[in-house]
Amino acid sequence: MNTAKGSVVPHAHPRAGADPRNIAAGLVLIALAALAFWLTSDISRGTLRSVGPAVLPQAVAVLIAICGVALVVAGATRRSDAEPVVWTLRGPFFVMAGIALFALTIKPMHFSSFDTVELGLVFAGPLAIVVGGFASPHARLRDLAILALSLTPFCMLLFGDMLNLPIPIMPRPLADVLFSGWSYKTALRVTSAVFFAAAALIFLATRGKAPPAMDVAGHDGTI
Repeated sequence: MNTAKGSVVPHAHPRAGADPRNIAAGLVLIALAALAFWLTSDISRGTLRSVGPAVLPQAVAVLIAICGVALVVAGATRRSDAEPVVWTLRGPFFVMAGIALFALTIKPMHFSSFDTVELGLVFAGPLAIVVGGFASPHARLRDLAILALSLTPFCMLLFGDMLNLPIPIMPRPLADVLFSGWSYKTALRVTSAVFFAAAALIFLATRGKAPPAMDVAGHDGTI
């Protein structure tokens, strides 16, 4: 179509619509929450005075389900000129790899031909967080290290100290050398304090710097 000289022709925008990525992510979270409830259905919830082992996983499942519903509603109702949807395997690959590494290293697992080594939460936690963090193409090793050194001791104190779950801290031979004669909770608290201090040290030492993104795959999200 001819236009007068000097006139401005507005650029055409893609038609606004629902965001299928948010909807899909929300449905996955809801499915995971339902699976968690089903797997813990035969575990006692206890009472308000004596909390049972099923309370924590089911409470987390409820929060996950709420987040899933919020994602589905947001994806279905918010209209915006979003970029074309690109479905990739990068995110699921690194997230599942992180979960698998945690399961294989937190405690020994027995297979028909080999057994895995017990590394404890000191190694299994940061490993899972760093590997899972690379699900984002903009992952920065410095940020992932601070997150790992902060979240791991939080999990130690929550599950091992407050909930009294016998989670291994580190490989048994190393624990026998470092904490010989110490109680489990004392060793747990000391290890957590060291992790928190390391996270603070990294944060303060690198504050104000802009490290390059440690991208392990293409920026288009492909592996």
